[in-house]
Amino acid sequence: MSQDFVKDITKRDVDFAQWYTDVVRKAELADYSSVKGCMIIRPTGYALWENIQRFLDNRFKETGHENVCMPLLIPESLLMREAEHVEGFAPEVAWVTQGGQNQLAERLAIRPTSEVLFAEHYKNIIQSYRDLPKLYNQWVNVVRWEKTTRPFLRTTEFLWQEGHTCHETIEDAEVETRQMLEIYAEACEQLLAIPVVRGVKTANERFAGAANTYTLETLMYDGKALQIATSHNLGNNFAKAFDIRFTDRNGELQHVYQTSWGMTTRTIGGLIMVHSDDRGLVLPPRVAPTQLIIVPIAQNKPGVMDFAYQLHDQLKEADFRIKLDDSDKQPGWKFNESEMKGIPIRIEVGPRDISQNQIIAVRRDTGEKITLSLDNLDAKISALLEDIQTNLFESAKKRADAKTEYTEDREVFEARIKQGGFAVTPWCEDGTCEEKVKEDTTATARCMSFEYNSEPVKDKVCPHCGKPATKIVHWARAY
Repeated sequence: MSQDFVKDITKRDVDFAQWYTDVVRKAELADYSSVKGCMIIRPTGYALWENIQRFLDNRFKETGHENVCMPLLIPESLLMREAEHVEGFAPEVAWVTQGGQNQLAERLAIRPTSEVLFAEHYKNIIQSYRDLPKLYNQWVNVVRWEKTTRPFLRTTEFLWQEGHTCHETIEDAEVETRQMLEIYAEACEQLLAIPVVRGVKTANERFAGAANTYTLETLMYDGKALQIATSHNLGNNFAKAFDIRFTDRNGELQHVYQTSWGMTTRTIGGLIMVHSDDRGLVLPPRVAPTQLIIVPIAQNKPGVMDFAYQLHDQLKEADFRIKLDDSDKQPGWKFNESEMKGIPIRIEVGPRDISQNQIIAVRRDTGEKITLSLDNLDAKISALLEDIQTNLFESAKKRADAKTEYTEDREVFEARIKQGGFAVTPWCEDGTCEEKVKEDTTATARCMSFEYNSEPVKDKVCPHCGKPATKIVHWARAY
């Protein structure tokens, strides 16, 4: 098959960063804008986000959450109300200082996140335990002034959802925080075919102002980690700063307990780096904007296009997301183009196939060509799509497992970090030790996973400093 269409894609194993950028642009997911760090999300990229959004929004509503929309601008005095939160975001805040021709009396922050806006609102609408819980979410854009940017992975402006909830007790807030983390895990593993490690962040890595931060971490093809979603138990830190109180069941005033949680368009970057290859994008069928594409062969011959249109309508009626490429491009070009865009199955139909009552299905994940009779075709296509979905997840998990290594030896740890992947070690929970590891290896503590910390850690020594270990930590270099 001709390689011309993909000649501009750098090989993954030669320059992973350039490969990533090439795929983003050649697959027409996004383009650069005139503002550094801001991207234009093109139709395919936005359709991916819509499918992620649809999955999450349905799950949020099933669990009782409602959508709202908060303002884009935050008065400086309001932002400063929660000191630890402000300190965490201060370097990234973009400020509006002028409106029209007039200098503003007070600077306005373009929201980097909306905890303070929700807190201000909750103070006004919560009076009694009967008003709780408040389960709100919003789908918006935010701005964080990043120094180094890359499309989807780290941009000045990005799209996300941010949930913000209020509860009567810390236990209720904890249940909410863990529930939302699991919904994100469902999105990653069931929709995106991305295996994740569930865990809690260290104190140093915790969200500014939170009592606890839970995270989903995953490995990219190059062995670097990506934080793909977080869920925060905020305790009552914001409630105290904003005086969000309610009359409890005993008639006494109490501060509410809050959570916040979010997933962003960064997820699309993770999707690319987990599944795609040297020929372009590879998409799991459940999230792919187009699941099937029909490519007619010898379309100038009698009956070919009529058959192709009929097949298209039949499969569309069966609720597949399908396109028919009836352009005058050569079939080889169409094949390459469909591969570049990651369409899970290409269907080839020509005179011979029509005469034999069959089609040729080509899998994007493996390149395998499969002859399918037209009898009960809908069920066969459904089964094939599910097999592709499963294969992508299992392949990604196999790669991640191969690059995840438990060790109690410092030299083995450093070798694993250098090779790429998760190095899992006992740890003393000392923040100074954590910073020293980061300084020496550029690896960060990604999380204390639920799996490795399901039982208390006993009789272990931290290989980084020699102190008694109290937790098991996943370390990795990360995006």
